[in-house]
Amino acid sequence: MKKFKGMLFCTDLDGTLYTDDKRVSQENLAAIEYFKSEGGRFTFITGRHYLTSGQICDLIRPNAPYGCFNGGAIYDPEKKEYLWSVELPADVTEPVREVDLRLPDMGIQYNTRDAVYFNKDNAAMEHFRAVTGLPHLTCDYRQIHEPVIKVIFAHFDEEKMAELIALLNTHPRASEFDFIRSEKILYEILPKGVSKGNVLRKMAELLGIEMKNTVAVGDYNNDISMVRAAGLGFAVANAVPEVKQAADLVTVSNRDHAIAAIVDHLDRSVK
Repeated sequence: MKKFKGMLFCTDLDGTLYTDDKRVSQENLAAIEYFKSEGGRFTFITGRHYLTSGQICDLIRPNAPYGCFNGGAIYDPEKKEYLWSVELPADVTEPVREVDLRLPDMGIQYNTRDAVYFNKDNAAMEHFRAVTGLPHLTCDYRQIHEPVIKVIFAHFDEEKMAELIALLNTHPRASEFDFIRSEKILYEILPKGVSKGNVLRKMAELLGIEMKNTVAVGDYNNDISMVRAAGLGFAVANAVPEVKQAADLVTVSNRDHAIAAIVDHLDRSVK
């Protein structure tokens, strides 16, 4: 029997699988291939849209569907279709309009099932677009009528981000949504109950894998639920303190081939 049969390994991308300069090391790639060759299912759960995940899929060739939108959907890259997704209510426009009114220089971005709209630009959104390579597709957020999976706000100024977080969390409709800090410059509105942890559970269910046989690793606040939910949760050494506290184990940093280190740990642990 193959060593990792019946196991599901989910990694975060930025700050975890990727090095700081957005590369995947040969050591990590070799470890992923070994894990898959021994019967394991390897994939990722990311905050990204599937539109920006094609390159990483071609590189690591996940042998399971992956999670996107910070847990808002599961996408099958072979079938090129969603297996599951959840959308925001149409009246998410209310808190967005409040942010637009009170913080007029805040970047705003709507993610629908098949498009990313840059509704309001600033330097942080320009940076986001440069990093992801997304086209500059613009549209007034009040004119979007297709299902929205998440809304992203962006700003480089930490004081502005703090104002944004306080404004959203005290909005009269706040209890109807979930919010997550996905990067230092990004804050997101998600459908209620959406998280990387919950989508890990959904993926395991779809694949017929017990949660005790799941492994997850991450580095930032949006990874905490996933790390906690997994049968074995790892934090990379460069993770924020909250992720390290949530993890069962802390491994090496994203600069030191963290995925390879975890596969080596599993290789030595699984009999």
